[in-house]
Amino acid sequence: MINIGLQVRRAVAEDYQQIANLLFYEANAHRHLDWRSPLEWIGSLNYWVLEENGRIIAALACPVDPPQVAWIRLFGYDPHLSASEAWSALWNTAHGEVLRVDPHTQITSIVVKQWFQTLLISSGFELKQNIVLLQLMNENIRSFSAPRNFQIRPMQENDLSAVTKVDLAAFGWFWHNTQDSLKRARLQAVRAAVAEDESGVIGYQLSTGNVLGAHLARLGVSPEAQGRGVGTALVDDLIRSLGMSQTSRLSVNTQSDNVSSLALYKKMGFVRTGECFPVLVYPTNKGIQ
Repeated sequence: MINIGLQVRRAVAEDYQQIANLLFYEANAHRHLDWRSPLEWIGSLNYWVLEENGRIIAALACPVDPPQVAWIRLFGYDPHLSASEAWSALWNTAHGEVLRVDPHTQITSIVVKQWFQTLLISSGFELKQNIVLLQLMNENIRSFSAPRNFQIRPMQENDLSAVTKVDLAAFGWFWHNTQDSLKRARLQAVRAAVAEDESGVIGYQLSTGNVLGAHLARLGVSPEAQGRGVGTALVDDLIRSLGMSQTSRLSVNTQSDNVSSLALYKKMGFVRTGECFPVLVYPTNKGIQ
């Protein structure tokens, strides 16, 4: 039972250090893979803390971005609490407020820790799909001929508006990255490129670096341009720009039911790692409980 001395309130800028302290307990924290750190979302609507005598002992962030999708960006709690105790206090407030503003908003999470999946399922979350991880080792690289009816070039800031439109068309509203997210992604990328023909930008990719090599974080092709080898050309350009002799591994993740993406990556030599992460969604028909 929650202690009556506990208070749930919205996070404010002054909470930065205390929330950062919670992230020290890595085993007790869920973080969404994001172009912003959990701390950068402080001040957003739907960022909540659980406070005990002036000390923050848990936090939950689920800001709406893109529209009508509230990814759980952070859930973390102090070790002296149980996970269920901290979650119950914050979730009861947070989901009611999210759905009060817009009952059609989907609160969702990509789960990487079993204990967090247990909490979500106990609160009524349901499986939407699974994310699978694939990797390409340098010995499995395959060469492809260069395209002739479009070009690949580095992404510029003035491409972001067109890239955002491609992103929405390629991924749909649920997986959409807003222009602000894509702007942040470009600045963090080790390689950001677009595919362009006479009509304009028809595809793009954004990749990040890591200690094992690189990760293809985003690959999108306009539906009208699919089937022309745009995705293959973008990945091939990435491999060449990275110099796979210096990069031991290139990883990528995609939905387990995304047949076209899986076929593309298989063609290029990627293999599944066996890792699988569920995407759980709180059904909008549950309403406010």
